[in-house]
Amino acid sequence: MPTTEDRVASHYTTDALIQRIQGALGQLGIDISAATPADLKPVDEFHTGGLEATLDLLDQLEIGSATRVLDIGCGIGGTARAVTERYGCQVTGVDLTPAFVETAAALTDMVGLSGQTTFRQGSALALPVQDEGFDIALLLHVGMNIADKGTLFTEAHRALCPGGHFAVFDVMTGPVAEGLAFPLPWSSVPETSFLAPPSAYRAAAEAAGFALIVERGRSDFAKAFFENAFARVAAEGAPPLGIHILMGETAGEKLKNYVANLEAGRVAPTEMIFRAS
Repeated sequence: MPTTEDRVASHYTTDALIQRIQGALGQLGIDISAATPADLKPVDEFHTGGLEATLDLLDQLEIGSATRVLDIGCGIGGTARAVTERYGCQVTGVDLTPAFVETAAALTDMVGLSGQTTFRQGSALALPVQDEGFDIALLLHVGMNIADKGTLFTEAHRALCPGGHFAVFDVMTGPVAEGLAFPLPWSSVPETSFLAPPSAYRAAAEAAGFALIVERGRSDFAKAFFENAFARVAAEGAPPLGIHILMGETAGEKLKNYVANLEAGRVAPTEMIFRAS
């Protein structure tokens, strides 16, 4: 019988992902042999706000060339590539979905950053990394698929050295307690969606040995982001390369449902940065 993690991985698994991304690059006139990390940005930041949100989060952290960064739930490697390209540091990405890990490695090699990145298949609840091996851990739109927030934070704390930082950007429950409209980008059915309020994240973090440094709601940012994105699609049509490639045939419905839940106050994208004891 499939486990919850099996069902989550299946939700994110799409056929011939590398080939479809390369095909979309070709439609845009981009030579794959000369592709850059910037060419991949429309598809490889699979979270609210894309690269802008990634940089907003990174700008709150102290990262240098010697910083060891762990990206938990790295997807196809977009955030890992953004970090290593910007700071020149080593990044390890871990993701539950084998197809994402394979794609992350292939795309990173394609843009010439494989020497500074490592991608591993594994669970956020049993990270395949050594104790105290990292200075910073990132979690961008991952906790929505994890019911056990306690173990998630315990594993992040184990992976970080004392004084390390855990930067989280997740979709959390909003102030309106209503059922969600499905399917959604992170889950097609309620059984694999585990949204929790910010208070649950704070409690899990404290129990694991973290101290909250800063918290910021990102709902207004998310609404503006999607309003602009939908306006561009209405005016220009859907681009060949975009996160819709990662969501299959129901991509449009998933995004519309997410925005509807966001505008209704049922969900609230939120940033939190913690320091490990």
